[in-house]
Amino acid sequence: MGGETYETAKPKSSYPVRSAHPVGQWIPDLYKSRIGQFYAGGQYEENNLRAMMNEAVASGSPHVKLSVWHAPNLSRPTFKEATKHEFEKTSVGQSFGPSWSTHWFKIQLTVPSELRKKELLEFHWDASNEGMVWTEDGNPLQGLTGGGERTEWVLPESFRDGKEHTFYIEMACNRMFGNASGDTIQPPNPDNYYQLSKADIVAVNSEARQLYIDIWVIGDAAREFPADSWEQHKALKVANEIIDAFELGNQDSIIKGRRIAQEYLGKNVSSSKVYETGTKPLVYGIGQCHIDTCWLWPWAETKRKVARSWSNQCDLMDRYPEHRFAVSQAQQYKWLKQYYPYVFDRVKEKVKKGTFQPVGGSWVEHDTNLPSGESLVRQFVYGQRFFESNFGERCQTFWLPDTFGYSSQLPQLCRLAGMTRFFTQKLSWNNINKFPHTTFNWVSLDGSQVICHMAPAETYTAEANFGDVRRSVTQHKSMDQDETSLLVFGKGDGGGGPTWEHLEKLRRCRGMSDTVGLLPRVHMGNSVEDFFNNIEKRISEGLNLVTWYGELYFELHRGTYTTQANNKRNNRKSEIMLRDIELLASLASIKGSYKYPKKDIDDMWEAVLLCQFHDCLPGSSIEMCYDDSDELYAKVFETGEKILKELQEVFGVQAVENPKSKERLAALNTVPWHRREIISLGNGQAGVACGDGNLLNIKTFKIAETPEVTVKKIKDGVFVLQNDQLRVRVDRGCITSLYDRLAEREVIPEGGKANQFVIFDDKPLYWQAWDVEVFHLDSRKVLSSGATKVVQNDAHQVSVMTETKISERSWVKTYISLSAAFKGQQSYVEMHSEVEWREDKKFLKVEFPVDVRNTEASYETQFGIVRRPTHYNTTWDMAKFEVCCHKFADLSEHGYGVSILNDSKYGFATCGNLMRLSLLRAPKAPDAHADMGRHNIRWAILPHQGDLGSTTVRTAFNFNNPLKLVQAPETLDASAFSSPIKLTGNKSLVLDTVKRGEDDEDVSRGELMKRKGKSVILRIYESLGGMSKGTIETTLDIKKVWKTNILEDDGELVKFEKGKADITLKPFEVATFRLQL
Repeated sequence: MGGETYETAKPKSSYPVRSAHPVGQWIPDLYKSRIGQFYAGGQYEENNLRAMMNEAVASGSPHVKLSVWHAPNLSRPTFKEATKHEFEKTSVGQSFGPSWSTHWFKIQLTVPSELRKKELLEFHWDASNEGMVWTEDGNPLQGLTGGGERTEWVLPESFRDGKEHTFYIEMACNRMFGNASGDTIQPPNPDNYYQLSKADIVAVNSEARQLYIDIWVIGDAAREFPADSWEQHKALKVANEIIDAFELGNQDSIIKGRRIAQEYLGKNVSSSKVYETGTKPLVYGIGQCHIDTCWLWPWAETKRKVARSWSNQCDLMDRYPEHRFAVSQAQQYKWLKQYYPYVFDRVKEKVKKGTFQPVGGSWVEHDTNLPSGESLVRQFVYGQRFFESNFGERCQTFWLPDTFGYSSQLPQLCRLAGMTRFFTQKLSWNNINKFPHTTFNWVSLDGSQVICHMAPAETYTAEANFGDVRRSVTQHKSMDQDETSLLVFGKGDGGGGPTWEHLEKLRRCRGMSDTVGLLPRVHMGNSVEDFFNNIEKRISEGLNLVTWYGELYFELHRGTYTTQANNKRNNRKSEIMLRDIELLASLASIKGSYKYPKKDIDDMWEAVLLCQFHDCLPGSSIEMCYDDSDELYAKVFETGEKILKELQEVFGVQAVENPKSKERLAALNTVPWHRREIISLGNGQAGVACGDGNLLNIKTFKIAETPEVTVKKIKDGVFVLQNDQLRVRVDRGCITSLYDRLAEREVIPEGGKANQFVIFDDKPLYWQAWDVEVFHLDSRKVLSSGATKVVQNDAHQVSVMTETKISERSWVKTYISLSAAFKGQQSYVEMHSEVEWREDKKFLKVEFPVDVRNTEASYETQFGIVRRPTHYNTTWDMAKFEVCCHKFADLSEHGYGVSILNDSKYGFATCGNLMRLSLLRAPKAPDAHADMGRHNIRWAILPHQGDLGSTTVRTAFNFNNPLKLVQAPETLDASAFSSPIKLTGNKSLVLDTVKRGEDDEDVSRGELMKRKGKSVILRIYESLGGMSKGTIETTLDIKKVWKTNILEDDGELVKFEKGKADITLKPFEVATFRLQL
């Protein structure tokens, strides 16, 4: 016992006893930098992965033979026109131009024998500009972008037969973003030439291309994951192992590198199977190629961009079954259908399969600040009708990713157009305050709501990078309510859409999420509607999203309320003309044999809606676009005048410019309430038009013993204009006193000067045509005027005129007029300015200090009023230093207020008691000549007793709808002077639109099912923000009255008895009624 020893089993270890050699810790930054170098161009591109991307290349004759035909005079001929011509031999290295020219290339291609068995054959073409591949028999196949962006076209299998094959490339001499030299937003250079640098047959090394995407995404993880995460360290290790495994010229090393990549990405990243794991995603990828309908290129180029971009996506859908592509803008679909029927048929096929997804429901991606309420309605009417008639369904999601702010009535109009969802991201550009929500309920003035989602990646042109997927969660501001988001990716603005690289990167991002985690899980294969359906389902189960009431004010691009003044004037005038035509044509077609001019009206509306695109109407496009819009508007006005002339003949009247004393005169009226106004008859004579029909009798303006309006000289350059209500003192063009004689109240504060022109330096941080920055207010300079003189002293109206020198090149000539006042009808002071504007980066405004105090001012918006602060308490308040208004802005305190009316302006500001109307800007990019030239502008000061009310609303309507003098025969029936449709009741109700039913059998153009009989559509809105009751009264033979949505789908039946239908509208409600005859 004792002293024994026992053998025990000792664990064996492979751990060496001695250190073989020193091993250092990785220096992360060095190893991260190494990753990009592995596939980058530059000094190592012949030694790294890039050197093995292609297996073989064939260039030049006999394999690639090139010839060209140059289209003359910047024309854009069709395939058929172009291929009729003789083509001349050309070669790589030649340059083509100038800017905006078109060149057609004939490519005769023979694949060499050694390439025919290769796995992937592509034709690579790069001229650093845009192009389209066409088949020999004239079918457009795919767009090309150039500059390395999208330069490859996959050759058809039939090209591997050893024979010569012919196809064509249509070259457009512009880049994706036009033709600017240097800075993208500068005016285009007319003399750009583009060198053809590549025209090759390429046998692509598919595995090397796949490894390139593998290490790109793994490298992003190494660079962007947190340094304290094991996932980041693993990514760095895997990426460097791939690099270490690589041997130049050894294909097996490529295969090995891909196997190493699987440790991090999983095994299915080379196919759509990667999305079939059944794990719950957070991020939903949606392809998009937002094409600006015009911007740094004209409409004619947009038509080609659409065909190029959408054919690309049809091709990608065939190769990537998970790809879903969302596209808005019915106008672009219509162009495609009209000019590229082959591509349109491909699109229709993909729509049917559910891979190509129409969204938006509007005619274009329009501005929402400047168009009238009825224009916003028609964007949806024309858009939804196009989508329904061509694809069988209406859109459910309103899609405006790039518009410069969102009007407060949009949620209501969306709901009335059958849409419950809204997508944007533009408020991420705010340059003062950060918008606080990602997914929320957006609530309209009337209380209507839509689900709004703003992509947290904060772009609609994501490159589908690792970082885009990650930011879809890290920048998500509504994670406590709904953690999902849309990732909208693809080359955009100038078109193109997603590329194969985008789709491959997203596959790897999904594989990474399912293999190592940390990265939010992205999913492909669902639609935009699927995404919103999930949110709606959660809401039905109790989810309460946060709310945002009223406008989504964009804290940038405020200059777009003013830039391109003539374009904005044309918009306002065309909207009014269309309203007049529809009203008069509806009555004429119902009462007689007149044929409602539906095609002409549709053409006019489509032109106006097109011009409301969010880079056209706001004024942020190149000069060529405004040449185009001027031409379109001219056609609208020409067509409109023709129709109005025909309608006047139907009504038995004709326009008259120089009336003769013996003629019976009447006034053509298109507003829906009683008017009593002075109307000039020429030669210092005037009449009084009075009534509430579409024709108003004109009575002689009786000259009283005591003049009803006077002008008196007080001293040199100082005059007093006075009527029964107002006394106006004018000194050198400024109103130094405006005394309300009925209210016994001075409107102008002591020492103040109203109608004072001021000018500002206008040099924003970057976006010239778009932006005016808050610091421009610090440069305010008062413009001094010359002496005022009397230019009119008639019994019905007096006027004084003042000339103001702006600079050596610019001046203003301003007329201040006061008319005789009518008892019970508020008088106003009217201004008309003629401006010669030749400035450089200046901003012209006119100011009105008023003796009124309120912390909020009111501004007319579409179908209502929006109230905004007059103070700078917070940065949110100060951000609204320049805002949008329509026909009026108002500052009222209890019992009294002042409204400023205008006939064509949209920019305004109220700071304290200083009201300021924006007149003209002078940006030099992207249009070097924006606003240069002659302008005529009208505005008015309307003081009023009581709060803001129907006086202002109706006077602003009248101001924008002046009576038109017509000659009427003595035999004209008295019924012509009464309207067959009237709206009575609360004066806050506005009968804004009278039109025929879209699908009435005598009106329909056959897009959708016809509706038997005739009907009249009435659009009525409540304008002041209170529940209001009214009555539709008509002498027409009406059978039934329906309340409809804006798409004219019948809703509830409205009680109709003895020619009357009583209605009640909620505050700011927009209501549509269909009167069935």
